[in-house]
Amino acid sequence: MNKHILNPDFQYFIIKNLNTDISSLLLKKQLFDEISQQELVEQIEAKKKCQKKLPTWFSTPNIFYPNKLNIEQTSSEITAEFKANLIEGKSLIDLTGGLGVDDYYFSKKVNQITHCEINEKLSKITQHNFKQLGVNNITFISGDGLEYLKNTNQKFDWIYIDPSRRHNHKGKVFLLEDCLPNVPENLDFLFSKTDQLLIKNSPILDITNTIKSINHIQQIHIVAVKNEVKELLIILKKGYEGHIEIISSNLGTNQPNFCFSFQNQQKPVFSTIKKYLYEPNSAIMKSGGFNEICCQFNVSKLHQHSHLYTSDNLQMFPGRSFEVIDIFPYQKKNLKKRFGKQQFNITTRNFPKSVVEIRKESSIKEGGKQYIFFTTDIADNKIVILCNKI
Repeated sequence: MNKHILNPDFQYFIIKNLNTDISSLLLKKQLFDEISQQELVEQIEAKKKCQKKLPTWFSTPNIFYPNKLNIEQTSSEITAEFKANLIEGKSLIDLTGGLGVDDYYFSKKVNQITHCEINEKLSKITQHNFKQLGVNNITFISGDGLEYLKNTNQKFDWIYIDPSRRHNHKGKVFLLEDCLPNVPENLDFLFSKTDQLLIKNSPILDITNTIKSINHIQQIHIVAVKNEVKELLIILKKGYEGHIEIISSNLGTNQPNFCFSFQNQQKPVFSTIKKYLYEPNSAIMKSGGFNEICCQFNVSKLHQHSHLYTSDNLQMFPGRSFEVIDIFPYQKKNLKKRFGKQQFNITTRNFPKSVVEIRKESSIKEGGKQYIFFTTDIADNKIVILCNKI
């Protein structure tokens, strides 16, 4: 951590050059004796990434930024604040602290936070930044969080973990046991130090396999921001054996949350197309609660696998809502005549062809104000639905 970066002149240079072409800056002769060109570029790139994702960090003077990869991997402020509203208590230990965005918001809900970070440099950066942010109820431990937990006699109200992918696993990781720390393997030990765990994980984590691999799950939160799923949050309570709540939230929108019991979904209601059409948001699509939607929002399903819904009366629905203009059977030969060379937004659900294939065969251009859904109805017919978005 080069503290010369915090010099007011260098800080001014960083702010002044947020929109400067980075490659041209790297090619220039070294501007300052105390700081390399590469260090300056790292600060500029990381600070710029914080502008929307971490506005509190971006607007606070004398923040020292780690490399941009750490910024990309950390929680956003909007999801961190959401997590903090799930907990309360006197003490929490974060075993994988990182940049500490989650801990910043936890510190507003919990009396004392212990932040563990195995990367010594990142731990020092985070400790410095929290002084600038005016947070005083966090203890910083530079080292392996699990090892620290093994060597302390303290019990905590909460343990928070954001496991990372194992180094020997390439590509996407869908299972909790493929991450470090391995929570299923260490669950009994973790519950000797707390009665409550909060685990953050990637949105690609498989929910059904997670439930099979670990006991005592009370809730799973699927958190999206403006219809993009950002993270899964798993709450475990020691000794809990009841129904698991699946809760989908689409932050940054006015859409209602969607909550159902994993073990006790209602039966779906099917029908033909009515006046309104609904497409669930991405958090609900991840949740798998497709049948329960019918009961909670008074809508009917088009087909078991289409995941589109319909009603005669407009409902407050967690997703996109459309007014149906026309419905007709899918026929390749008629598609070009009817829509060719015009602009429409196309969506496919439970349909054998992709959007790219449909555009190619029909000459439908991208854009416009109207929407066309290609899907399968209750009678297994391939249909086309023309809609206006509400």
